[in-house]
Amino acid sequence: MRTNIDIDDELMAAAMKAGPFKTKKEAVEAGLQLLKRQAAYREILKYRGQLTWGWDDADADEPAGAVTAPAATRPPATAQAAEPAKSYRATGLTKTEKPRGRR
Repeated sequence: MRTNIDIDDELMAAAMKAGPFKTKKEAVEAGLQLLKRQAAYREILKYRGQLTWGWDDADADEPAGAVTAPAATRPPATAQAAEPAKSYRATGLTKTEKPRGRR
């Protein structure tokens, strides 16, 4: 949307120095995005201390993050580690030669 606004020159100069902006439009848009993000944070902070996650951390015997599931209840690992790439010496190529095709 095209909008014409009158912005204080000193304020715009300070904003342009404050960030990596190449144009005044970039600086204005960054400021508007910042205001939008701050409003979203304020909305989230309204719920501080009101949400529960199904357990009470105050009753925990261990600090947060210290509790891990026993090995018997953990899901099995399904990912297999890939074989390491061959070194140039193992392939017989020099560093300037490029391998042909996919390996």
